[in-house]
Amino acid sequence: MEVAVIGTGYVGLVVGACLAETGNNVICVDIHEERVEMLKKGDIPFYEVGLHELVVRNCKANRLMFTTNTGDAVRKSLVIFLAVPTPQDDDGSASLEHILEAAKEVAEGIDGYKIIVDKSTVPVGTSNRVREVMEEITKHPFDVVSNPEFLKEGAAVEDFLKPDRVVIGCDSPQAEAVIRDLYAPFVRQGHPIISMKVQSAEMTKYAANTFLATKVSLINEIARLCELVGADIREVRMGIGSDKRIGSSFLFPGMGFGGSCFPKDLRALKHTGETNGLELLIVKAVIQANEIQKRFMLGKILRRFGNELQNLFFGIWGLAFKANTDDVRESPVFPAIDALLESGAEVKVYDPEAMDTARKIYGEKLIYAADSYDAIKDVDALLIGTEWNEFRQPDFDQMKEIMKQPIIFDGRNLFTMSKMKQRGFEYYGVGQAE
Repeated sequence: MEVAVIGTGYVGLVVGACLAETGNNVICVDIHEERVEMLKKGDIPFYEVGLHELVVRNCKANRLMFTTNTGDAVRKSLVIFLAVPTPQDDDGSASLEHILEAAKEVAEGIDGYKIIVDKSTVPVGTSNRVREVMEEITKHPFDVVSNPEFLKEGAAVEDFLKPDRVVIGCDSPQAEAVIRDLYAPFVRQGHPIISMKVQSAEMTKYAANTFLATKVSLINEIARLCELVGADIREVRMGIGSDKRIGSSFLFPGMGFGGSCFPKDLRALKHTGETNGLELLIVKAVIQANEIQKRFMLGKILRRFGNELQNLFFGIWGLAFKANTDDVRESPVFPAIDALLESGAEVKVYDPEAMDTARKIYGEKLIYAADSYDAIKDVDALLIGTEWNEFRQPDFDQMKEIMKQPIIFDGRNLFTMSKMKQRGFEYYGVGQAE
C-alpha cells in the first residue's frame, strides 16, 4: 500500500518505519529540511529502542523515504497519517495549530480519493475540524479516520509491531476496510481491531492515558502513606497487583509521571471537561497528586540536610522521564534539580541517553559526568531519578569509596532499605519500611 506520514517525531517516524517493515511504500514528510537530510542518512534525531535499525533497513530496501514536499507525498499515497505535534496551550488545551495546518497542506495536494488518518493525540471533535478545513480547499473525495496511537516511549516499536489493540474511529466502510487491511499483519496473534465512532476513538486515547496515570498517582499516594504507618509499598504492590481486576503494570512507586503524554493529555482532558461545563474531579486530583509526588524526594533531601544546601554536592543518576528514552519533557527529577540549583548546591548528572536533551535545557548550570561513577565522585548524596537497568546492580563498594558521604535518595526504588543498610549506606526510598 502507498502511505504518507506527515511528521517525523516519536509517533510519525515509528509509524512510518513499522508500516514500511511490512512491505508498504512509505513517504515520511517533515517541514524541516535538516531533519529530512539527517533521516535520509539513517541518523535518528532521538533515541528509541530498535528504531534506528528499522529505519536503516527499510530505507535500504527503498520502502521508506523522506521528503519536505507534502503535495508530492499526498499524490503518491492512498493513506495519509497526520502525526504532528499537538502541544499544550497556555490554558491546558491541546493546540491544533500544527494538525490543521497539515490538513490544509494535504488538501492542497489531493488529486483523488484519499484516507486521512489522525494519528496525533487530539481532543474530541478534531476529526470534524480536519474535515471542515479540507473541504474548504478541495472538492476531491476523502475520508477522515481517527486512529489513536498507544506507543510507550522506550517500547514504541514493539508496541506498534505487536499492539494490544488497534482502534479505528470511522464512519466510512470503504476507509475502514483499507485501514483494517493496513493493520492486518500486526494483529495475526488475535489481538483485536476495534471499530467505533470517530468521537469515541478520540476519547479512548485520553481515557486510557488518564486511567494509567491514575494508577501511578494512586500507588505514589499509597507509598507516602506506607511510610507514615510502617507498611512497605513493595509488599502492598504485590498484594494488589495480583488481583486480575487491577494488574501489576503502572504500580511502581517513584517520583511521579512525566513525558510528553500523561501530563499534557490529562490537562487537555481537564480543559475539555471545563469547556463542556463538567469538572473532572478525578482527573484534577491525579494532576495535583503528581505535582506533589515530584517534590517528594526533595522533601526527604531537605529533611536530611536542612534548607541550607549551598555547600553540598549532589550526584544525579537519570534525567529522562523514564528508562529507554532520551525524552526529558516534564521529567519528574527536574523539580528536585531545580530546587538544588536554586539553593546553591552543586549538581553533577549522568544519563545513558538524555545528556544532550538535558543540556539544551540546563546549559552549563549542571556538571555533566562521563559515566555513573563519575557522577558520584566526591558527592554528599546520590539522587536516582530514572530506572535505567545499568543503575540496578552497581559496584557498591566502589560507590562507598568515591562518595564523600554514602547517602542515596532512591526515587525509583531500585534498591531495598535493609540491604543498603547492610552495605553501609544511608538510604531513602519511596514507601519502604525500616
